This record gives sequence, structure tokens and C-alpha cells, in this order.
Amino acid sequence: MKKVILILALFTATIMQAQEVKQSQIHVSGEGKIKVIPDEAIIRVAVENSGKVAADVKKKNDEAIDKVLKTIKENGIQAKDFKTEYVNLSNTYDYETKKHNYNAIQTISIHLKDLKKYENLMMDLMNAGVNQIQGVSFMSSKIKEHEKQARKNALLDAKQKALDYVEVLEHQKLGKVLSINDNSNRYYPEAMMSSFKSVAADGGAPMRETLAIGEIEISSTVAVIFILE
Repeated sequence: MKKVILILALFTATIMQAQEVKQSQIHVSGEGKIKVIPDEAIIRVAVENSGKVAADVKKKNDEAIDKVLKTIKENGIQAKDFKTEYVNLSNTYDYETKKHNYNAIQTISIHLKDLKKYENLMMDLMNAGVNQIQGVSFMSSKIKEHEKQARKNALLDAKQKALDYVEVLEHQKLGKVLSINDNSNRYYPEAMMSSFKSVAADGGAPMRETLAIGEIEISSTVAVIFILE
């Protein structure tokens, strides 16, 4: 008896599914975009030194890194918001001079949660021994909220398109949603910078950075299938 009931249930479900597939459908896409001003940044800086003696090169780099880490803390950056990303001590051989050359580099990533501190932090880092800025990525502390709103806007856009089409069709109205395919993207404005010196070439005041943070564009694109009733 149980087998009969199961077979009937499967048969009924198959029929209903077949009927649903045969129903008229409308496929539309929707897009939602939000642009926001960044209020945070990920800063990647590095200290790099080279020389003929490995121990001396490493010591020089380690001393500079020690000053850099102390400088970061003095700027009010919490320990959880900065970390070492890369450390390397390499050896190259010059076949013309028959001599070895050693290169030490350490990269630090800083999560800056207050962009008002950017200028002072960068100047302090330069004076502490940082000689490379490998990149600055700007972000928003409310990115999840903005992504949520972008998705809503995309779905509303898709629904409005479907309604626009249905308006010109006779004896048709918009039914339930069969599927939603979502693809959200975000764009982080990034300032890429190369090596620089801590102090101006003429021995004057430290170089100053200019900051143009731009906007973060958060977009959501959805593909929606509606039933036409």
C-alpha cells in the first residue's frame, strides 16, 4: 500500500512539474548600482635593503622594521589591524664582478579605519624607514549593507522590466518567480605607488602624499524568470 501511495505521489509531482514547465515564462535581468565614498583603506608598505654581507643587510632591515611597527602603534593602529605579509632574504651573484649581493625585504599590511590619519601615518612611516608603498586599496566599513541594498535594487529593476512587458500583453499578468540568478560585484579604487625616499633629495621636508580616494561601485545583476499567468 505504501508503495502505491509513493508511486501516486511521484506521478502527481511529475505531472505538476510538467504543467509548470509548459507555462509561459518571461526572462528578465535587473541591475542595481550603488556608489559610496570609502572610509577605510588597506595600505601595503615595505622596507627593502641590499648589500654585500647577508647579516648586515638583515640587521639593517630588521632595525627599520622595528621602527616601522612602533610607528604604526604610535599612530593608534591596533595590533589586530596590521600584520607582516611577506619576508624574504635573497642572494644574487654577479658573474662580472664575481661577487654576491644580498637583498632583504619585509612587507606589512595596515588596515586603516580612519582616513583622516592617512597623511600623518604615511609621513611617519617614511621617516621610520619605509621605502616602498606597494598599494593602497580603499574600502567601506558598511560594505555588507551596501551590497544588500544593491541586490534589492537589482531585483526591483528586474520586476519593473517584467511588468513593463506584461502591460502590452493581452490577458496576461505577472505570476510567481521560478528562479533568481544573482551576480554581485564590487570595485575598490586602488592607488598604486612605487618606491620612494623618506626625505626629499635636497634634504628638506619629507615628501607629501596626495589622496584622491574616488568611489566604490557596488553592483548586483540578477536574472529572473517569472511565470506568465
